[in-house]
Amino acid sequence: MPRVLVTGMSGAGKSTLLDELSRRGHRTVDTDHDGWVTDAGTWDEHRMAHLLATATDVVISGTVENQGLFYDRFEHVILLSAPVDVLLARVATRTTNPYGSTPAERAEIAEYVRTVEPLLRRGATLVLDGRRPRDELADVVDALLTASQRTAGSRREPLRRRSVAWPARRHRARKAVLGKKNEPPAKAALPPRGKTERATREGGSTILGNRKSHPRRGGSS
Repeated sequence: MPRVLVTGMSGAGKSTLLDELSRRGHRTVDTDHDGWVTDAGTWDEHRMAHLLATATDVVISGTVENQGLFYDRFEHVILLSAPVDVLLARVATRTTNPYGSTPAERAEIAEYVRTVEPLLRRGATLVLDGRRPRDELADVVDALLTASQRTAGSRREPLRRRSVAWPARRHRARKAVLGKKNEPPAKAALPPRGKTERATREGGSTILGNRKSHPRRGGSS
């Protein structure tokens, strides 16, 4: 029962990759859409748990604070990465998502490549270069799905939940990392909450797998 998570910064190519995998017949879920992310900037845990308990051959994309809680239910966690200049060039010209169109937003993205992507890299089972052609990237994921289907009956050591200190950010800055579409306007007084991460309270949150910590979310996304 292959389940794959594709994560990464805004402009890395997550949505483009999912579109190609969907065209090839795989079930895909882009959690930037359809209410998967709560107002707190995290996945709806009950809904995600139900999806992962019932779905097979599913590829999910997203970058949120609590994604690590579900790592033990994925066969693969893929980080789609690209140099910051590539990300910034993509978000500046794309038409499918307005985030990254201003200099301030691009500066935020550059900062989160430095501070957040290393945390995602730490929890990934595979890192792919987002500059590779879409079809090549889809071939890699296709092969993983096929191999997982063939070995579905064998025992596999599950991925472990990850606990990583996520840097504090402002409410609007969360969107910078994830580039979440249709995100509500930022509230000046709130800490970060966006497609990529949730606001950090008291200057730091433990995320990607630790429910208990409070202190505090990346394609052509």
